[in-house]
Amino acid sequence: MARVNVLYFASLRDAAGVASETVDVDGNLRALYTALRERHGFVLPVERLRVAVDGTFARWDDAVRDGSEIAFIPPVSGG
Repeated sequence: MARVNVLYFASLRDAAGVASETVDVDGNLRALYTALRERHGFVLPVERLRVAVDGTFARWDDAVRDGSEIAFIPPVSGG
C-alpha cells in the first residue's frame, strides 16, 4: 500500500472539488486514476490525460511509490 499526494488541474480539480488530496493505493498509475475517476466522476479517459510523478512525466503502467506527488494533467485549450 502506498500513500501519495494527488494533484488535480482544470476540469479534474473542478470535478473533485479539491486541488489535491492524499490517498492510499495499490498498483500502478492507471489503477490509481481509475479508482479516483470512480470516486469523483471524472469524465476524461486515461488516453486524454498526462500523468507526472514527482515533477516528471510518467507512464500509466508505472508503479505507484509511497510518498510520491502525482499530477493528473488534462488537455488544456489555449488561445
